[in-house]
Amino acid sequence: MLPFKLVYHERYDLNLGPHVFPSQKFRLIYEMLLRDGLAKQEDFLRPDPAADEDILRVHTSDWVRKLKTGTLTASEVMQMEVPYSPELVQAVWLAAAGTILAAQSALRDGFGSNLSGGFHHAYPGHGEGFCAIHDVAVAIRRLQADGAVKKVMVVDTDVHHGNGTAAIFRNAPTVFTISIHQENNYPAHKPPSSIDLNMADRADDDEYLGVLIPAVQKALDEFQPEILFYVGGADPYCEDQLGGLSLTKEGLKQRDRQVFEEARRRKIPVATTLAGGYARRVEDTVRIHVNTILSAREVAEKYSHESSKSA
Repeated sequence: MLPFKLVYHERYDLNLGPHVFPSQKFRLIYEMLLRDGLAKQEDFLRPDPAADEDILRVHTSDWVRKLKTGTLTASEVMQMEVPYSPELVQAVWLAAAGTILAAQSALRDGFGSNLSGGFHHAYPGHGEGFCAIHDVAVAIRRLQADGAVKKVMVVDTDVHHGNGTAAIFRNAPTVFTISIHQENNYPAHKPPSSIDLNMADRADDDEYLGVLIPAVQKALDEFQPEILFYVGGADPYCEDQLGGLSLTKEGLKQRDRQVFEEARRRKIPVATTLAGGYARRVEDTVRIHVNTILSAREVAEKYSHESSKSA
């Protein structure tokens, strides 16, 4: 058994059919974890769809109504870049609930991982870039409303800037946002995060980690969050179709492990979500996302071993 919970629902699949977004990846990650003996059935939690009350902590009532009734304009669907369907709406409501569950699990166990989520391009009143509902923002606002935490940090490692996250939390002193992304890539307009780490085209493992880890260390020390939300992008991978960075699978795993170590060394819980991943071979994307779970397990086991030694 894993030392923390994973969150999955079979309807996470956005039901997109042939599309650059490999919506089947959520199921493939789940199947790989079980097939390779990395997780057992009892390691998984299954979310119910998020309550509209929680979605409305972030999103406008107009946008929620349009999604639930299928009354988006053609331009709103075009901006979202995925076809509208009732299955899409169900998937993103489930993903938001899954990220809430992963965060609640992290507060209890040190880690919690949603096998979906990280839909960081969604704005309060519209969707963008394959994202309709901002699950991480919803989970943050739910935890804060419950009084579970006050100060929250988001570390976003998708190859694309977390524009929705930056916009939602622009004037929120209790939420610190870090986005490391390829500068010359989507979106064209990048509202400022608390820290933006703009990487040049074809940046490699060493360049990337040399920028990210010191920034995370400094931010954790100065801001001192009570939980860290980690948006784990598979798309900085060198063979990604929508990315232009040159990270290897090992470099990406090192990225995950080092961020997790910095957080857990400071006793800060970590809730992980996925983000983009568009490798030419979908199994590469799946492996990179599975490696995020493996990195969390390695760090969780290391720190539980150290705490048992000190006890």
